[in-house]
Amino acid sequence: MDWNPKYVFDDTYFESEEKRLYFFENICTSEWNEEQDAGRSIVDATQMLVKQFPEWESSIRDYYGRWTDMLKSAIPETVEILRQLKESGKYKLYALTNWQVGLIDIALVRYNFLHWFDGRVVSGEEKTRKPFPEFYQRLLNRYNVNPAHALFIDDNFRNVKAAETLGITSIHFESPAKLLTDLKSMDLL
Repeated sequence: MDWNPKYVFDDTYFESEEKRLYFFENICTSEWNEEQDAGRSIVDATQMLVKQFPEWESSIRDYYGRWTDMLKSAIPETVEILRQLKESGKYKLYALTNWQVGLIDIALVRYNFLHWFDGRVVSGEEKTRKPFPEFYQRLLNRYNVNPAHALFIDDNFRNVKAAETLGITSIHFESPAKLLTDLKSMDLL
């Protein structure tokens, strides 16, 4: 998925780059967003920040209020790889995703390919997230997946390292072209 807060908070949103940096480094931080991934309500998270930073209220409310603008599109080349894996019939495909409760529903309505998975474990529903080992373990247990026979693909290197610690072979997603090369080198496509 091509999701990026900068699609809303672009070069014209704030008066200066310094103000944008301050916003992401001190107010709507990655750490704050990850708490919603782990199950905290986006309403509670928004209200908490508005109370703490009332002068930033409009921007704070835009973070989730304009979230659909941040979800730009699917990445067609990656969806094609997923299609090839699914249509091969050789593999079970599972989604282990850090996503807030409710917001994943928007993506599930927009993008049919998200229904191609044989199962999914969503952080906001589970109240934990990547890179915590118990989150990976929930998928392994729920779907009876042997880590030694699994492949994990993620665009966050921290999450890749966590999976490898559990004995799961992993690929750090950097681009569709590299993923395709990696999968072919492993004789998976």
